[in-house]
Amino acid sequence: MSKRVLILHGLGGSDYPHWQACLAADLIKQHYTVSFPVMPSRDNPKLDEWKECLKKELAHFNPDIVICHSLANVLWFHTCDELDISLEKLMLVAPVSRSRVVEAASTFYPYPIAKDLKAKDIIMLASTNDPYMSEEEALDLKEELNVEINVLKNAGHINADSGFGSHDFTLDWLRK
Repeated sequence: MSKRVLILHGLGGSDYPHWQACLAADLIKQHYTVSFPVMPSRDNPKLDEWKECLKKELAHFNPDIVICHSLANVLWFHTCDELDISLEKLMLVAPVSRSRVVEAASTFYPYPIAKDLKAKDIIMLASTNDPYMSEEEALDLKEELNVEINVLKNAGHINADSGFGSHDFTLDWLRK
């Protein structure tokens, strides 16, 4: 049976050539079952709407793996304490700083540090020059969450604007 992968985008979505869109296509080619929902009001999101959408998608899709980018990490932190699930894997890519509020997503702040991220295997990807979270903040968050981290050199916000389309790291991590 194929693994079920839920991909959650951040503010503004993750349309092609964003790595999440490339990943969804690559996973489908490798016979994974993929859900890559467009969250409501993705350019001006409201936490309550995104939480409702996430909970419905989790109930409907029943993923084995969840991959979050940017604001989706914050959504996960807000929601996972309310969930009764156990994932095989969770990937947290380019979380955003707790010390600054992204105005277009102000209802997501402040955000909690979840006590249980609801997954057996968890990795966080960060960058040495992410404009939304410094490397130091990422390392602090890694400690608070007690997760593994991979810090990419000069990867920006790990999105299409930073030159991230298709890449092998995520696929390799999912296969291990």
